[in-house]
This record gives sequence, structure tokens and C-alpha cells, in this order.
Amino acid sequence: KNMDNSGKEKEAMQLMAEADKKVKSSGSFLGGMFGGNHKVEDACEMYARAANMFKMAKNWSAAGNAFCQAARLHMQLQNKLDSATCFVDAGNAYKKSDPHEAINCLNAAIEIYTDMGRFTIAAKHHMTIAEVYESELVDIEKAIAHYEQAADYYKGEESNSSANKCLLKVGFFSAQLEQYAKAIEIYEQVATNTMDNPLLKYNAKEYFFKAALCHFIVDELNAKLAIEKYEGMFPAFSDSRECKLLKKLLEAHEEQNSEAFTEAVKEFDSISRLDQWQTTMLLRIKKTIQGDAGDLK
Repeated sequence: KNMDNSGKEKEAMQLMAEADKKVKSSGSFLGGMFGGNHKVEDACEMYARAANMFKMAKNWSAAGNAFCQAARLHMQLQNKLDSATCFVDAGNAYKKSDPHEAINCLNAAIEIYTDMGRFTIAAKHHMTIAEVYESELVDIEKAIAHYEQAADYYKGEESNSSANKCLLKVGFFSAQLEQYAKAIEIYEQVATNTMDNPLLKYNAKEYFFKAALCHFIVDELNAKLAIEKYEGMFPAFSDSRECKLLKKLLEAHEEQNSEAFTEAVKEFDSISRLDQWQTTMLLRIKKTIQGDAGDLK
């Protein structure tokens, strides 16, 4: 049986009004003398309860607003952690209705957490903001900045696998935006971080492959030298299908033979599927072959 959610919304609005009253009276001279702080604490709790009712009624903006009110009062009472938690709850509610407001709330929480030296949780919220920029607001430059900040904080706290996860996002988007030098630096860094880890070693060849593709778009000779360097650093790379593909592509490129280039790509793809990003990069390389129409058919 579905609860009557409009009833919940009414109840929430009454709670909000009551909480507003408590806050007002706590600030008056008499209110201050007669337990002003208690009133503010009560109001805090009422705002949070109202917020949860708004959530049940799926009124996300009202829920976000109520959590924000609670967060500000907690700050007034010097309950920093409670304030941060409410800002995060506000951010999560706003995510469903107003991405910009969600980012403001999450930034407010991050400020509190970094002040308190809680960098791991700050990093997690930077990732959430990055995801909002990535998928809701499609502002890739800003997404990159927040993934980078998260990676920095994770690295500082020795959470290397979380840092790598954020860095891979930065590499992925930098290459898409044709910032190849940055993408190369990141893929090489992550490959080097993972190649000594027995559990992650298998992934290192993929990151070296991606770095080499970025090199290749910029300059064929650079790509050749980079591949030699990677083989020296990580002998397992030499035997990989990725490395063999790169060498065939270099050869086809040197001969300006776009058919041979396409054949090599097709053959590789028939055994291990190329993802969208890799396909995009390969198309960009193929376009540098003279007189090529730039498709991989």
C-alpha cells in the first residue's frame, strides 16, 4: 500500500515552519537567556526530519533545502561533522533536481572535511562532483579538475588504487579533448604504478597501449620510441597483442597504407573488442595517413 506522500509533504512543511520559529526565538534576547542553543538543536533535528519526509514525497529541492538549513545550524553550534553530513545529504537530494546546487552543497562539505584533515572522504565527494560535471552538466574540463583533486588527496593518504581510478578518468578525458601530453603522462604514470603489483600487472599493458596511441596521434617517431621504452620497462608488454598491433600500425603508417592499417585493427578487434575510446584514437591516427577518409570500415 502506497503511503500518502502528499500528507508527508504537508507534515514536512509544518515542521519547517516550526523549526523557523524556534530559530527566530533563539536569537531574541530572552530566547538567548532561556536556552537559545537548545532551541537551535531542536530546530536542527526538525529540519532533518522534514528533509527526510520531503525525500519520501520525492520533492528533492525541498529536501535539499531542508538539509542545508540543518547544515547551517549545525555549523552555528560548532557541530562540524554533523554539518558536513547534512551538506552531503543536501547534495545527494539536489543531485536529482538541481545539479549546480548539488555541487555547492558538496563543496561546502568538502571545505569542512579538508579543514578537519579528513582527505579521504573529501576525495570521495570530489569524485561525486566530477561525476555530476561529467554526466549531468557535461562540463568535461571541470570534471577533470575534480578528478585531479580527488587523485591528489587519495595519493596523500596512500590510497593508491583510488588515486589511479581518478587518474584514469583524467587520462581518458584529456585525450578526448586532444590534450595528449597530459594523457600520456597520466597513462605512463598509472602503468608504472600498476606493473609491479601482481594483482594489477595485467592492466599495465592496457595503460601502456593507451599511452602509445596518444603518442602515435601526435608523432609517429615518438610512438616508436615510447613503445621501445615500454618494452624495456615491462617485458610482458612485448608479448601482448596490444604491442603487436601497435607495431603493425606503425608499419602501415610508415608505408602510408590505410588498408593494412584497417586490416590490423579489424583482426585485433575480432579477438578482443576495442572500446569506444580506443576506436576514436585509432581513427585519429588513421586520419594522419595521406588521402585517408578516416573511417575503420
